[in-house]
Amino acid sequence: MQEKNINFDEVIDRKNTDCLKYDFAARRGRPVDVLPLWVADMDFRTSSRILDAVAERTAHGIFGYTETGERYFEAVAGWLMRHHQMEVRPEWLVKTPGVVFAIAMAVKAFTKEGDAVLIQQPVYYPFSEVIADNKRVVVSNDLVLSEDGRYRIDFDDFEEKLRKYHVKLFLLCSPHNPVGRVWTSEELTRLGRICLDHGVIVVSDEIHEDFVYDGYRHQPFVGLDRRLEDITVTCTSPGKTFNLAGLQVSNIFIANQELRDRFRRQIAAAGYSQLGTLGLTACEAAYRYGEEWYQALKSYLKGNLDFLRDYLRERLPMIRMIEPEGTYLVWLDFRGLRLDLRELQELIVHGAGLWLDDGAMFGRTGEGFQRLNIATSRSVLQQALERLEHALYDRNF
Repeated sequence: MQEKNINFDEVIDRKNTDCLKYDFAARRGRPVDVLPLWVADMDFRTSSRILDAVAERTAHGIFGYTETGERYFEAVAGWLMRHHQMEVRPEWLVKTPGVVFAIAMAVKAFTKEGDAVLIQQPVYYPFSEVIADNKRVVVSNDLVLSEDGRYRIDFDDFEEKLRKYHVKLFLLCSPHNPVGRVWTSEELTRLGRICLDHGVIVVSDEIHEDFVYDGYRHQPFVGLDRRLEDITVTCTSPGKTFNLAGLQVSNIFIANQELRDRFRRQIAAAGYSQLGTLGLTACEAAYRYGEEWYQALKSYLKGNLDFLRDYLRERLPMIRMIEPEGTYLVWLDFRGLRLDLRELQELIVHGAGLWLDDGAMFGRTGEGFQRLNIATSRSVLQQALERLEHALYDRNF
């Protein structure tokens, strides 16, 4: 059976569906008519194969406690092997309702209150939130923006921070959100060796692994060295790839039994057990039948990225795009406008009528940047850029 009606140009009205992205602007302090390109979900209807599977399961009419068997694991493992050459075993799998939940459980499982946890800012802001909310200390090995517009890791600072703060847990974002880096095998190997030398556990958030642009390849952290299996928690999910965030399903792989048992105990202590029936159904269908839709999506996102790049170069040269190697999130540098944080937010929200993610949310090193989600119909992306252009020229930039 083939996909039906793949049309990413279709503008789907998401308003009045209790959609976080579109329906809660006023509650979050934005104008009600703001155009949202902030939170990392897509404005695209998911694969028809997933919809069919969910409809069939829904028609059964019973939504009792649900577990998974061999078919589910085979679908997940098959996808990871086909796309990332990542080999996993059934006993490694722990299912959670989301990657952020899994990261929070890892923080609780592998550290104690007052311990330092290392991140690499500017980075996905829930990293620092779950550390601080659990009364741990946030330590950042800040990424360095080079003259060529590419972020790099300061390895000397990384190792120094591990020593100085006696770090035992590192949260790796790979591919990196928001700066779009797809870390090379050499970079990840060097990180891995340092963590092995210092006895540091690594939580590798690889939720964006399926979005990598031509010329780059996602390398699962755990696949670099067998020794890394003993220190790594790998977080994966179909949520980003197939736009299933609202169904809350993630697949976490932990090879080390001791770490896995500690992780499971924290989940049990939180009172959580089986995932939702429809999330599990959608996940299996996505990984088993979603290839055609996924390939079409990747092609469309590349077109959106090309459109954005050309528009900025030709009409908004004062805004610098940090070229993404992966993800559908683009890191835009507004520092050339020489606006303070309040002025920049005023320009974006009230001048342009846009809702983007302010770079300061991702850490101090994100100040002056904005994160733009390009996973929307091209006409919506064009509308957003035109709004931004008008706002800038109205203010004589």
